[in-house]
Amino acid sequence: MQSSHEHADPILEFRHITKGFGGPPVLDGIDLTVRRGDTTVILGPSGAGKSVMLKLMIGLLRPDAGEIIFDGTRIDQHSERDLGDVRRRIGFLFQHGALFDSMTVLENVAFPLREHTDLDTAARRARVRETLALLGVDDLIDRLPAELSGGQQKRVALARSVVLRPECMLYDEPTTGLDPIRSDVVARLIAMLRRELNPTSVVVTHDIALAFKVADHVLLLRRGSIYLAGPPEVFESSQDPVVRSFLDGRATVDDLHDADPGAAA
Repeated sequence: MQSSHEHADPILEFRHITKGFGGPPVLDGIDLTVRRGDTTVILGPSGAGKSVMLKLMIGLLRPDAGEIIFDGTRIDQHSERDLGDVRRRIGFLFQHGALFDSMTVLENVAFPLREHTDLDTAARRARVRETLALLGVDDLIDRLPAELSGGQQKRVALARSVVLRPECMLYDEPTTGLDPIRSDVVARLIAMLRRELNPTSVVVTHDIALAFKVADHVLLLRRGSIYLAGPPEVFESSQDPVVRSFLDGRATVDDLHDADPGAAA
């Protein structure tokens, strides 16, 4: 995709962000600029820190060093109360949906509205139905999550994440557990939401096909640092062996050593 926001102001910035969990840093001096209206895709092997970056963006984790800027304001030192104001402006699609099992689709999607708005019951239901219709699942409004297929659960979880009409959307492995056809559906849904709601989006994924369908900007994490960043065509044309091995799904000798020090002599 070609970005139409190349000169837009940044809505989210990482400045020299470092984060660890008692061992070597998972993220080591990361700098990142996400421009308003763009879709940024974060790629990288398991354990590279992709999901950690998302949790830092929404304040579920705090950095060990560095600054996180959202819409011009530093947020990494915010109190939980102040972070609440930021989180209302950011939608988060969890990797496995995280729907409440005991709640109907209506109740699940209405939950953010009940928590963060003054809308009455009728207005909440109308907003929920409008959002479900946008994603093609309004006929499921009275069902429980256990009565839904995996793809339907993903759409309902997506509806819940956008029901507040967030300025920014964070997607954590949105195609996990889905077959290639349903993964393509998710890519189309992300693109449709961009057209209809125009959020800034950050997508963490292992799904290379998804990445190149939705991204304006791609970055590859490796060993705590950004190995390569740029538009999709930079990755598609790259002959760098690390980039090619990741995109083509071929392990390098270093990867074999990381997985099992005795696997490659």
